[in-house]
Amino acid sequence: MKKLRMGIIGTGMAFEKLHYPAFQELKDKYEIAAICDIDSKKTEKWAGILQLSGNDVYTDYRAMLGRPDIDAFDILVPIELNFEITEDVARAGKPIICEKPLAPTMEQAEAAREMPRKYNVPIMIAENYRYNDEVNIIRDLVRTKKIGEVIYFMWNRVVDFPADMLGNKFPAKEWRQYPEFPGGAILDTGIHDIAALRHIFGAVDNLNSMGRKQEESFAPFSAVIATIAFKSGVIGSYTFYGSGKEMQRPLIGLRIFGTDGMVYLEERDCGTVNIAYNGGRSEQIPYQPQRGFYNELLNFYRAATGEEPLSVTPELEFGDAKMLFAILESANEHRTMQVDARDIYIPAYDKARQQPFYYRQ
Repeated sequence: MKKLRMGIIGTGMAFEKLHYPAFQELKDKYEIAAICDIDSKKTEKWAGILQLSGNDVYTDYRAMLGRPDIDAFDILVPIELNFEITEDVARAGKPIICEKPLAPTMEQAEAAREMPRKYNVPIMIAENYRYNDEVNIIRDLVRTKKIGEVIYFMWNRVVDFPADMLGNKFPAKEWRQYPEFPGGAILDTGIHDIAALRHIFGAVDNLNSMGRKQEESFAPFSAVIATIAFKSGVIGSYTFYGSGKEMQRPLIGLRIFGTDGMVYLEERDCGTVNIAYNGGRSEQIPYQPQRGFYNELLNFYRAATGEEPLSVTPELEFGDAKMLFAILESANEHRTMQVDARDIYIPAYDKARQQPFYYRQ
């Protein structure tokens, strides 16, 4: 079995905590061939861990792009650099994994959507929530009408960003505390939830949002709430509170209400999807939390070997970014925003016929 030789651009916390453990788990499929980071202390550390020679360590990613022995690149950089670096790598003709969101602005997101066609290279956006087991379980419950016709949902997401800035967590990074992209923590963190909602319910017709403004630099609103109408007819509300705590248990979480019952997920890492039927019966579906990083790298490998299509492309992730930017714009301008002009088509693979196909979500 051929291993994909990867070039890593950015060796910070996302690589250390998220992608590197997944690469280790898939070491029969991947080999890290070279690394790059503007911080030479980081590259020195990782060169030792990965047993790389000095010729495989870079502080300028452009010097890596011409290497014929690197099969693909994994880009893990601050959000404001995603588009710029992805385009440079795509221009060099190399397959790409890029962290979410695909770009820091709507204009760059539109350009990023066209990159696979423009440069004729495969690009996967590493939106792990679209690959997480619990999101796929819930999507299938909705698609198979396990709780009947879905009527509405509510999702309350709480992040204590100010407290997390003081610990060994992602908000402790300066580029997240003083973001050079609109929305700050709402874009950085909320994009995951938006991706999950779209993965479950499909294309969005319109939304309306409100936000409570704050003076803190990490986000323009301490809280934002959006009411959303999906093209499927499902309606619901999504709340992102990034400046505090939800102290009561069980958490509000994600609750989906149908004609025959409801689905409840307390939080991403709880390990159980709950189903409660109107007649009083209940079910609990266990899952392993945070498998998205493994699943996305497995999908990228299988796509490279022709076994299945890429599940999360720039075209798909563009819709997630567009919706998040629409939430911010609606909160700022106090108006209803149209989101998707057309339905969303999800890539899948017919193993019997050995060919890809797309189904409408």
